[in-house]
Amino acid sequence: MPPEQPPRRRVPGPARSGSGARPRPESRASQRPAPRPSGRPRRPAQGRARPGARGSRRIRLGSHRPRLRLVSLGLTVVMLVFVVRLLQVQAVDASAYTAKAEKNRFTSVTLAAERGEITDRAGVALASSVDAHDITADPKMFTPEDSNVDNAPEQAAALLAPILDKEPETLEKQLSAPKSRFAVLAHRQTPQVWNQISDLKSVLAEKAEKARTAKGGKGADAPASVLAGVFQEPSSKRVYPNGDLAAGILGYVNADGHGGGGVESMLDKQLSGQDGEITYAHSGGRRVPTAGSRENPAVPGTDIELTIDRDIQWAAQRAISEQVTKSEADRGYVIVQNTRTGEVLAMANAPGFDPNDLSQADGAAMGNAALQDAFEPGSTSKVMSMAAVLEEKAAVPGTHVTVPNRLHRGDRLFKDDIDHPTWYLTLNGVLAKSSNIGTILATGQLGRTQPEANRVLHSYLRKFGIGSPTGLGYPGETQGILAAPKDWSTSQQFTIPFGQGLSVNAMQAASVYSTIANGGVRIEPTLVRGTQGPDGRFTPATAPKKTRVVSEKTARTLATMLESVVGDEAGTGTKARIPGYRVAGKTGTANRVDPVTGRYKGYTASFAGFAPADDPQITVYCAIQNPTEGSYFGGQICGPIYKEVMEFALKSLQVPPTGKKAAPLPVEFKPGE
Repeated sequence: MPPEQPPRRRVPGPARSGSGARPRPESRASQRPAPRPSGRPRRPAQGRARPGARGSRRIRLGSHRPRLRLVSLGLTVVMLVFVVRLLQVQAVDASAYTAKAEKNRFTSVTLAAERGEITDRAGVALASSVDAHDITADPKMFTPEDSNVDNAPEQAAALLAPILDKEPETLEKQLSAPKSRFAVLAHRQTPQVWNQISDLKSVLAEKAEKARTAKGGKGADAPASVLAGVFQEPSSKRVYPNGDLAAGILGYVNADGHGGGGVESMLDKQLSGQDGEITYAHSGGRRVPTAGSRENPAVPGTDIELTIDRDIQWAAQRAISEQVTKSEADRGYVIVQNTRTGEVLAMANAPGFDPNDLSQADGAAMGNAALQDAFEPGSTSKVMSMAAVLEEKAAVPGTHVTVPNRLHRGDRLFKDDIDHPTWYLTLNGVLAKSSNIGTILATGQLGRTQPEANRVLHSYLRKFGIGSPTGLGYPGETQGILAAPKDWSTSQQFTIPFGQGLSVNAMQAASVYSTIANGGVRIEPTLVRGTQGPDGRFTPATAPKKTRVVSEKTARTLATMLESVVGDEAGTGTKARIPGYRVAGKTGTANRVDPVTGRYKGYTASFAGFAPADDPQITVYCAIQNPTEGSYFGGQICGPIYKEVMEFALKSLQVPPTGKKAAPLPVEFKPGE
């Protein structure tokens, strides 16, 4: 039997209007929304608790005010940072940033000073400067981003290498410099070289423009000209109009634009002048013409006028070059000097070099051997021994000297260049026949003992300039070797009088004869006649130093004795005769020290003299090192060079013969007379 259900309670409805009864609250069931027509109940809103659900409560949103305050604070801090930075840039560090901006905006370019000209004594250019171009580049313009070409440096290097005569790898490395905006690809190129590059740039630029046009004007990604980043800077190039003429004197200019040898190096400061500078604004690598510029102009270098006579230099250089080639010698030199002023009229070397093309030059020939070679002079040195003997009145030109075939002195047995029976010579004959034994005997009379004689001879050698600088101030010049008399070895006591055991350079040897020709007064040789500055004023060189070495009487006597060497049939210098002129000279044939081994090997052949003998005006000295073909005697191979060069110089300078007859001195004597 089912359980009994409790009776249902009747819920009375609301009171009717106007009944006055208090209304009772509606039940929860009566507050539920009416079901939808479809019969499905409406879903509660997302995230909201269902009304009437047990234990649920309403979630209230947070206030927006704290978040707004936080955002406002952040914006304030940011703005404060900007304000502080702005004050720093515009007020505190304004000048520093202005300077940086100016530095980045403005660029400075050096204005190279024009190098001074070097001329001969008549103003004929021997070295001058012409317009040239330094080929430069901006490596940034060769990057893939700027050129739109992956291998722009490689392509540009391949195009430029044959024009600049450089290796492509070297150029490619320069064009690929990652952090550089400037690179010098080649210094001092001729206008023709830049014209080739400029033409090539134009062709490539046209191709690049056509590529952009083909894309309808939208060529931002079109490849640019691979040479667009190649430029030029004005410069100058040193040229030598006469090629190898006087190259040993002039020297050359190195890649940095400074003298690398010779007069170019010796007077580099005066020749270089002072570089200037121009500063201008630029944008994108281009000059802004409206922004103004500041320019400090360059000061041109000083022009140098040498004492050299170009024509005489040419004659000397031709003569020595031909003989060196003919004799298959190591080298040779010729010096021509004005006996009255000390001015060097020519200084020729063979072999030489062309300073216009140093790439083809032999390094051993790029100096000035006439000043830089030290060698034993041999018999040309005997004139100094005779000067000492005459000045000290130890003998006179007619003094009898008996010359045996051999002479024993110290630990050596001395001989002349040829075997001979006993010679009966005068002092003049000793010089004319260039007798070593006769010279030893004569200089032995300079003192009561040999050490005393050594000291006297040494003093005269020093007066003649041996063992001292010539006074030219030439770079690399040797002053030769002359030991103190106390240091002379047993053999040197007897070899130095005839020119072995001491060393000289060619200029020193020539100066000895100029001293005799100038009446016994030594004038320091000079190579620079004067200078001309940018203002056009000519300033003569300082007068050279003068030193009395021997008396005028001794000098005249020596000149007459030297005539016997050339004029007498018994003399060794007959090949130096010049028709119509009286010639004084002396031959020399010395054992030569090999600079490689330090031992005697071969010979030094030489000839020195002046003319006219009775009114000296010009000295000529010639030396040839290690002749290996034909004769090696100085009278045979240098005598003809002396004649050729002296004859040319006399005619070029219009020196007439004196017309006076020589009064020859005796060379020999008869025993018992």
